[in-house]
Amino acid sequence: MSADVVRPQRSAFARYRRALWLLTVRDLRVRYSTSALGYVWSILDPLVMAGIYWFVFTQVFHRGAGNEPYIVFLLSALLPWMWFNGAVSDSTRAFIREAKLVRSTKIPRTIWVARLVLSKGIEYIASLPVLALFAIFAGATLNWEALLFPLAVIMQAALTLGVGLIVAPLVVFFRDLERAAKLTLRFLFYASPIIYGITDLPHQLHFIASFNPLVGILSMYRGAFFPEQLDPRAIAIGAGMTALILLVGILVFRRTIRAVLKEI
Repeated sequence: MSADVVRPQRSAFARYRRALWLLTVRDLRVRYSTSALGYVWSILDPLVMAGIYWFVFTQVFHRGAGNEPYIVFLLSALLPWMWFNGAVSDSTRAFIREAKLVRSTKIPRTIWVARLVLSKGIEYIASLPVLALFAIFAGATLNWEALLFPLAVIMQAALTLGVGLIVAPLVVFFRDLERAAKLTLRFLFYASPIIYGITDLPHQLHFIASFNPLVGILSMYRGAFFPEQLDPRAIAIGAGMTALILLVGILVFRRTIRAVLKEI
């Protein structure tokens, strides 16, 4: 490949990256500029959820679920779940909410989904100090499996982007899909090892559960504090499913984007 061909490609990538970053920063500023508490709101929801589940399972029913300390066990999966749930939910309105900008700008339309994945991902990274504090106070031990954290982040970003690229354009044509997505996310919350661990599932369900990409991703997050939750088979299958979902998302997006621009 000649230098004349490589140079425009690099320039296009640089423009894409700059536009993506500018829109992401805009989203974060808009989200917190009108809020007095700002950063606190990004972590309050998972903290309240974790507190409720901790109280129900440990204080009311006195039944073991997952590993101790349970509050760290919960937060290590709830925080990344909030990233996935928030980005996918917002993707259902990615084109409808920003219709005028999407039509009038010439930037690649995938940015309107990618910016949501990135902004929610930044919120997740910003919530990690809270998890660290709970881990310190609860006496959780950090293990070498924490080195898998970057891989988990990359896989989750790819998975979330793939789902967003499928949902965002289809909602423009099928508005009921927004409600269906919310119901699916609610089901997926309980179908994924968030309030429980993969080791709590019956052995015969382990293989089937592995086809949910979140199972392998969450096992890598949890492996940092709970090595027994790390499931190499779920990670391998999850990586394959993530790649497939991302590929399908790109194909669906490319085939529908022209019709989307006419519809909005």
